[in-house]
Amino acid sequence: MAGRLLLAVPGRRRRWWEAPLFAAEQRATLVNVKLKLVKDPALDGALSRQRHLRAAHHLLDLVSSRPGHRIPCPELLTDKSVHRMFGSAGAALAFLRRYHTLFALSRRGGGGVSLTDAALGLRRRELDCLDASEPDLLARLRRLLMLTLPRSLPLHTVDLLRWDLGLPRDYRASILGRHPDHFALKQPEGDERVWLHLLSWDDRLAVSELEKDAAGGDTTCLPFPVSFTRGFGLRSKSMNWLREWQALPYTNPYADASGLDRRTDVSEKRNVGVFHELLHLTLEKRTERHNVSNMRKLLGMPQKFTKVFERHPGIFYLSRIHGTQTVVLREAYGGTSQLLEKHAHPLVAIRKEYATMMRAALPPRRSRESFNYCGELDEESEGEEETELS
Repeated sequence: MAGRLLLAVPGRRRRWWEAPLFAAEQRATLVNVKLKLVKDPALDGALSRQRHLRAAHHLLDLVSSRPGHRIPCPELLTDKSVHRMFGSAGAALAFLRRYHTLFALSRRGGGGVSLTDAALGLRRRELDCLDASEPDLLARLRRLLMLTLPRSLPLHTVDLLRWDLGLPRDYRASILGRHPDHFALKQPEGDERVWLHLLSWDDRLAVSELEKDAAGGDTTCLPFPVSFTRGFGLRSKSMNWLREWQALPYTNPYADASGLDRRTDVSEKRNVGVFHELLHLTLEKRTERHNVSNMRKLLGMPQKFTKVFERHPGIFYLSRIHGTQTVVLREAYGGTSQLLEKHAHPLVAIRKEYATMMRAALPPRRSRESFNYCGELDEESEGEEETELS
């Protein structure tokens, strides 16, 4: 495993209200800085191994929520959410048959879907873990809302992030319902959307992960952990800019940044900080790009704000495998395809067990392949270590 680099920070810089130096820093822009994108086999492999986990878990969730942990096949296959996910009943049925280590199909009583004993046992452990993790999941949801300017998000946006945050399927009834002092659901006049509003601010939660890692030290100009895929290579011009950019003032992502000029590197560093924090709120330090693409105004971001993922490939990795774009926080994986131990959440371990059960359903000669819903094959790549930036 290669090490990661925390770029050296020079002496203390003035804060944003110290106009002369800040004005000079604000004039620096990103116009002439372009960093190439290089595939990272290790992180692509991490995504490939769990490619169908979310779909399988959705079906598992539906089945386990029914009496006797069993649901008639016609009812499951005509469920709107299942149809959206698979496109057709035939594809869903093929998926259920393929992953026979999780699902058991029977013809008794008109046909039904139930869970295997192993899957049911793991599901019970997951539910116990969700109960024990509720304080943590509650804090993650509150911090997500605290990142936004209006301290609120459309419920649809929260639903898109639900899996990544680790929230249970019934979080509206469970977490929201049990904490009316923290949350409220409202539908503004003239808006078809229902919004989730945060009712209580907590200064103890408004500390970023980067600030926590500073262990009480000076947080004025915090640098981000940076590492690159082997073979990346930085030209001296880009390296010099990156060093200077890392030394710019750091803005707490929970703080009001309305005074920053959006056209500057100082503002860019704030934008990176917001996504750095948002990805830290997710269980596996990653999310699909489209999950945050509609949050621009709510996060106080400029146009084309998700370009920060491409401009900072040493902080974020943008995977484009399997027809989607997934943003991964590099530092959380340390150059491997596995989350570092300090980021390991109990729910992540359970998800890994589900993924292992799914791989066990595949034929031995295809033990290192993954299937899409139509049965096509995609080869998984061996992970490579990241190389230290020097």
